[in-house]
Amino acid sequence: MGSDTVIYLGREAVITILLVASPILGSSLLIGLIISFFQATTHLQEQTLTFVPKIIGVLVVVVLFGSWMINVMLSYISNLFINLNSFIK
Repeated sequence: MGSDTVIYLGREAVITILLVASPILGSSLLIGLIISFFQATTHLQEQTLTFVPKIIGVLVVVVLFGSWMINVMLSYISNLFINLNSFIK
């Protein structure tokens, strides 16, 4: 296996990870910013206030985008297994 193959596999793995993780991370970031803005305007500095909305938001995103995330991961894995002979040589 040459260095080009290793770089290709690494790049595809990173792209797949970013695609799968971005909806969850984005929603968590957006909810955290909204809660922080709310805490700053009301001077309510409760640390545990951010956890429950983030957990609910992440669960909603997983329900909404879960099938798409699984399809992205399955296409990467199937591409990896289909081309396994060309990677090993």
